[in-house]
This record gives sequence, structure tokens and C-alpha cells, in this order.
Amino acid sequence: MSSSGRPMTGFARPGTGAARPGTTSSNKPGTALSAALKGSRPGTGSSRPLTTSGRFVRLGTASLAAAADGGPFIMADKLDLRKYAARPNLARVLCDYVLYVDHNMQKALELAAFATTECCYTDWWWKERMGKAYYQLGMLRDAEKQLASAAKNQDMVVLTHELAKISMRLDQPLAALSLYSEAADRHPSDIGLLLGQARVHEALGHRQEALSLYQQVLVLDSSNVEAIACLAADYFYSDQPEMALRYYRRLLQMGVVNAEIWTNLGLCCFYAGQYDICFGCFERALAMANDAALPDIWYNIGQVAIGIGDLSWAQQCFKLAVALDPNHGEALNNLGVLQIKRGELQQAAGNFRLGVNAADHVFELHFNSALLAYKQGDLQEALTQVAEALALHPDHEDSLELKKQLRSQLPAL
Repeated sequence: MSSSGRPMTGFARPGTGAARPGTTSSNKPGTALSAALKGSRPGTGSSRPLTTSGRFVRLGTASLAAAADGGPFIMADKLDLRKYAARPNLARVLCDYVLYVDHNMQKALELAAFATTECCYTDWWWKERMGKAYYQLGMLRDAEKQLASAAKNQDMVVLTHELAKISMRLDQPLAALSLYSEAADRHPSDIGLLLGQARVHEALGHRQEALSLYQQVLVLDSSNVEAIACLAADYFYSDQPEMALRYYRRLLQMGVVNAEIWTNLGLCCFYAGQYDICFGCFERALAMANDAALPDIWYNIGQVAIGIGDLSWAQQCFKLAVALDPNHGEALNNLGVLQIKRGELQQAAGNFRLGVNAADHVFELHFNSALLAYKQGDLQEALTQVAEALALHPDHEDSLELKKQLRSQLPAL
């Protein structure tokens, strides 16, 4: 019994300062838990706290911690690549990581060279990776040699695509066509080879050959998006909007739904005379468009507005396109033309200058600038701009006629 008359129970009340079970010498809250979680250093004789999944959590913590701190997951510069080249399976994974993730082409090339030596120059896979590394380094001829050697070891369609890509980079489209044709003879049902040939023919301006190849692709795969879209665009620019409309509707049925498809549908409906559907398509395009697609959509709506004769609406559409993309050369050109019709010559000249600085490849900007300068009496500026227009489009008849008039008037002055 205590001096105050209270019985002695042998147990302290909570919070009276008595040591709690599992603690050592400190009574601070959380001390036992922090000490238990901290554990001890390996090799000191005391074990770390037991957890149900402790071993699994600790796997790979060094590399993951480095990646979390912003460092590389694998430091390829510090690896002995010759040692890894002797382990084929691990070397392939490491090579793909260095090539596609780390983008260290020198180390990928070094590893592929060691591995090629280890396999006595018979494995096409390593030669193909060397070709990719050389291509990324800009050494196109070396890449071509490696890929051609890989093709001798193994006939692969992917090697044909890469060799053709190198030929196109070297400005040798006929060589690319020859590669595609030879590979297509060996693999007659491969769609990728037919598409490759069609792209090269389209780049060369061989329209009929490209269309024929796209149609062959659709015979083999009736749901090929690229072939359907290319045929639809060709029909549209060949003044057959009804046929283009069928192909774009096919893309919608396949689930290819985006702002560009709805815009093309709206243009096809307008030029096919289906005005009731046209504006509904443009509304859907505007609802689905992102910031990058909005300028082109407003530009196309402006073209439709010009087609129906509403020039005020067209001018508003072109202003919206320029506000969203100040470097939209086509919208600046059309806006300048509408301002000339309204008598706003200074504003039109300013828009033409902005368009030429932003999109020098649009020959209409140079021609309209030359025509405006000619009407204002600045013949030298008109001659300079019409020369730029003819450099971009040598067969433009209006530019040729304007140049002829300027040549006849300048000597008289």
C-alpha cells in the first residue's frame, strides 16, 4: 500500500512515464517504430525487421532509385560491352535498350560489332542493328552495306524497307523501286511492300501507278486506312467528290473518327452539292478538333463561304485561322485577296508580306504581291515577286503574263 493509502497493483497507468513493451530507453512517441523500420547495417549480426514482402520490395532498388533521381536506368558508357556480347540473349535486350531508349548510337554500334564478331558474322539481327545505328549517325553508305549483308544472310521484308528508306534519303527513288519490286516478287502478298512502292510512285508524281498499287492493297486488305485515304484524296482532287465521299464514309464505318475526316467529308459534301450535310460535318470537326487542327478547319470553312458568296463570313473565318496560327500562309493569302476586293490595299499588302515571311513555299502569295505592286505602280517590286512565284511554279500562266507585261513596260521607263 502506498503512503496515500492506494493499493499497489504493479502496473502503471497509461502516460505515467513507464516504459512500454518493446521500447529501449526512450519514451518519445514513435521511437520504437522508427528504430524497428531502420534496422541495422548488413553484416552486424542483427537481422532487419521481418515483413511479408520485404524481399520482393528490395529487389532492384539501386537502379530504380537512380532512375527516380533523374539518372539513367542503365549507364551504357560504364559497361564492359565485350563481356555482354558473349551472352546473346542479354546482349539483344541491352542493345535494344541502348538503341531505342538511351539513344546512344555509338554504344549500340559498339555492342553490335562485338556481338557480330562473336557469332562469326552470320547473324542478320546484329547486322540490322548496326545498320540502324549507322543510319541514325548519318553514315548512310555504311548502313546500306550492313543491311545488304543482313539481307544476304536472311530474306526479311523489314530489311527491304530500311534499304529503300536509305535509297530515298540518298535521292535514289528508282533504286528504292527496284528493291521493292524484287522483294514483292519473293513476297507477293505482303501489303507493306505494295504500300512502299505506291509511296515512292506518289513522290515521283506517277499518279496512275500509285493508284493501281493502292487498289491492289485494297484487294488484299479491304480495311487498309492508308490506301482508302489516298484513293479518297485522289478522287477529290480529280473533281470526283462523290467517289471521295464514299471512301471517307468507309473510313467512318471502320471507326476512324477525327476532325480531319469530318473536314474532308464536309468539303466532299459541299463540292458534291449536298449543302444540308456539309455544315453539320464542319460542326463535328470543330467539336473534335485540337489546337493544331483548328486553323485548317476554319480555313476550309472560309473556302466554303467563298463558294456560297458570303465574303464577310469568309473574311471572319480567315481571320480566325490567322489568329489561331499566325504562320498560316494560305489563310493570309486569301485574307489579303478579300481585303483587295474591299479596297483595303495597305492591309492586304501587309498580309501578303506576313504570308511570304511565314510560308515562302506558297507561290500565290508572291503572285498576289506582284499583282498588287503592279497596280500601285511599283514595277521593280512586282518583277521581283513574280520571279519568286515562277521559281516555285514555272508553268503558272498568270505569272508568265504579268512578267511579260512588266518586261515590256520597264525598258520604256
